[in-house]
Amino acid sequence: MDRLAGLSAFVRTADLGSFAAAGRVLHLSPSAVGKAVSKLESQLGVRLFQRSTRSLRLTEEGRAFHERCRRILDDLDDAHESLLRTRETPRGHLRVSCPIIAYHLLLPVLPEFMARYPDIDLDFDFNDRIVDLIEDGVDVAIRSGQLPDSRTMVRALRPFQLLLCAAPAYIARHGIPHCPRDLAHHHGIAFRYPNSGKLQVWPLRRAEGEADAPIRHVMTSNNMEAVRGAVARGLGIGCMPDFLADSLLASGELVPVLRDFLDAPGQFNLIWPSNRHLSPKIRVFVDYIAERLFASDCRTLPGLDP
Repeated sequence: MDRLAGLSAFVRTADLGSFAAAGRVLHLSPSAVGKAVSKLESQLGVRLFQRSTRSLRLTEEGRAFHERCRRILDDLDDAHESLLRTRETPRGHLRVSCPIIAYHLLLPVLPEFMARYPDIDLDFDFNDRIVDLIEDGVDVAIRSGQLPDSRTMVRALRPFQLLLCAAPAYIARHGIPHCPRDLAHHHGIAFRYPNSGKLQVWPLRRAEGEADAPIRHVMTSNNMEAVRGAVARGLGIGCMPDFLADSLLASGELVPVLRDFLDAPGQFNLIWPSNRHLSPKIRVFVDYIAERLFASDCRTLPGLDP
């Protein structure tokens, strides 16, 4: 136990930068923390900190040792938290950030979750901007595309597909494209990424050396719902995820185009802050959504009327 106490004192001091700050967290006096660290250094036969009257600074050996000790203590904390979780009922306020189109997937599966975990209060922020989970106080986010920094944990959901679609009325006026080159004679409805301002690139396979076909974008939007609405109203061809188009494809209000030329897997991920103390409310939400989203029995909301 003395060695574990010394490890804990060393890690807290390295994390917080002083014996006094470590003592406040460990409920010990600064001198007790300093003695524990000194005893650990004597046991190891190596200096872990360079000390001055104004600061503490890790030695090269101390930095390497700190990294290993941090993992050991985190594993111990995880084991302790896992035991506590077996006795805890998931409860509390859970803030979730999602892209706007994710409500088509989430809302149909939420009633079962809320019935199963009645003590969890859900707070959804449907927004296409990328949030900083830690700074914005978000518990879990659902995001596609480039993943955030190493301060987050990630769990991939099953991939979806991107489709090119058009309304029958549009095809009646302009014809159906048979290869990517034909898009030069068509109107496009483009999605603009809210954060970068870049237009979505349509994921079409082309022959080697074949240039991208120029297509006139008659409308651009940073909202995928608006893209779907414009396509359903016959304004042009647009690219959207399969779960957003499925209901309108089933009703005949949209038809897929250039399907044989698409190479378009998409991916949503669940992300949450990488602190090691994963609360029961976050754990059950992550497990439930990973199980239900894109499962074979996952339903989506009916399409918007064109």
